[in-house]
Amino acid sequence: MQQTFETWITPLMISGLIIFMCFIIWDLAKKSNAGKFGTIMLFVVLGAGMLGYVIKVVITWLIESGGV
Repeated sequence: MQQTFETWITPLMISGLIIFMCFIIWDLAKKSNAGKFGTIMLFVVLGAGMLGYVIKVVITWLIESGGV
């Protein structure tokens, strides 16, 4: 039961954390009057870590499932 719970809740909570971090970046851009280019740069630079994690999860899943 615990393993099933962890299997379902971990991706859900990580997804929620990523969405919350996107909100934080958006709020930071809005409060600092970053403008369009500044907002894009904040999402690119600060979102790179999140994107790297998502890519790692996808690559790991592909390798484990035999897709690659």
